[in-house]
Amino acid sequence: MGGSKVSFFPFFLFVLLQRLLELFIAKRNERVMRQRGAFEFGQGHYKYMVMLHVSFLLAVLLEVTLFGRSESPLWPVLLAGFVAVQLLRAWAILSLGAFWNTKIIVLPGAEVVAKGPYKYIRHPNYMVVIVEFLLIPLLFQAYFTAVLFSILNVLLLRVRIRAEEKALMEATAYEKTFANRSRFTPKRY
Repeated sequence: MGGSKVSFFPFFLFVLLQRLLELFIAKRNERVMRQRGAFEFGQGHYKYMVMLHVSFLLAVLLEVTLFGRSESPLWPVLLAGFVAVQLLRAWAILSLGAFWNTKIIVLPGAEVVAKGPYKYIRHPNYMVVIVEFLLIPLLFQAYFTAVLFSILNVLLLRVRIRAEEKALMEATAYEKTFANRSRFTPKRY
């Protein structure tokens, strides 16, 4: 590992700390939303999401350390992509405010947030996760983790997005608000 390259452990620690911060924000937002009368939906799959994300991080750690993986020759490009999706994640979280959560917490009758990246696509945060499940392992040539967990993530997101959209359609004007927005492909307005 050269001096100008990203080293794995500081990067991995950054990702872990970021996830812990997100859990703190989610817990705080959950309290706020429940005080306003919000309900949780999709509890059945949530534990699998947690297991998937924890397993993903462990798999990256194990593949990189046990198999001696090093930075990809494309690490500057991959790192730039990682930074870009972190900015998109922050934009999504800030745009949703107290409505952002790792769980499906819905406030019946609430106005649907359609600003920030939500002005262009329905699920920018899930798009970030999809890209991260590729970029984080590819940054350190952990190809097995990238492929396996990308497939598992897409399968779980199919369940998650259906549950989330169903809950939002039943409790808010989600369908009307997002009728012309793609889940992941930005459109111009």
